[in-house]
Amino acid sequence: QVQLVGSGGGAVMAGGSLRLSCEATTYSHRPYCMGWFRQAPGKDREGVAVIGNDGSTTYGDSVKGRFTISKDNDKNTLYLQMNTLKPEDTAMYYCALDYRPCAVSTRGADFRYWGQGTQVTVS
Repeated sequence: QVQLVGSGGGAVMAGGSLRLSCEATTYSHRPYCMGWFRQAPGKDREGVAVIGNDGSTTYGDSVKGRFTISKDNDKNTLYLQMNTLKPEDTAMYYCALDYRPCAVSTRGADFRYWGQGTQVTVS
């Protein structure tokens, strides 16, 4: 059973930076897609960024140019570097994993494994 453990959230002033981390407890050689999603109170879940095992990335329009998704295969860890944060970035951030290429789907509903969420608050 895969577990994802997210960390790195917190409170920051607008214009600041944060880096989120998500460690996967198991490793597989199968193709995979990992991503970050966020949900603000009263709003639908939003896709932030995804990355495939080939390193290809896709970003949501609202974070392009400000956020960077990356992974460290040696540490089984996914990262989200968030720069130039805005108050509208305030949300609970979740990491997710599914064993198939990102080209199949980037919808949150199609990810099987989820982290517990980490809160990001920008004021």
